[in-house]
Amino acid sequence: MKRVKDMVAEANARVEHAPAAEMQALHGQEGVTFVDLRDPRELDREGMIPGAFHCPRGMLEFWIDPESPYAKPQFQTGGRFVFYCASGWRSALSAQVAMEMGLEGVSHISDGFSGWKAAGAPIAERPKKPG
Repeated sequence: MKRVKDMVAEANARVEHAPAAEMQALHGQEGVTFVDLRDPRELDREGMIPGAFHCPRGMLEFWIDPESPYAKPQFQTGGRFVFYCASGWRSALSAQVAMEMGLEGVSHISDGFSGWKAAGAPIAERPKKPG
């Protein structure tokens, strides 16, 4: 059986990554989209990076593929994408999948949202859905 830790290590060998303390420099830059892969309950409980685009991990491939009926325009921008999850495991695997699908400018926060919080970076509440 292939272990998750091995899969994450393989992804990190292929995907650009850095801790949150370094990735903060990209926050707010034009053309950079932070992509939050966490479960909606995690966002409700802990907040998120201000301005991040929420993409539940289970929808990633469907939202990236421009031919999918679920494609999202946020992934068609041609900009840079910084994926993150709670601790950097889901984001490593997701960034690798995104690269394999042809998305360019992909990286991830190696210590995840927990690293973002520990670095004292800004946190926002999850935007409420209208209605």
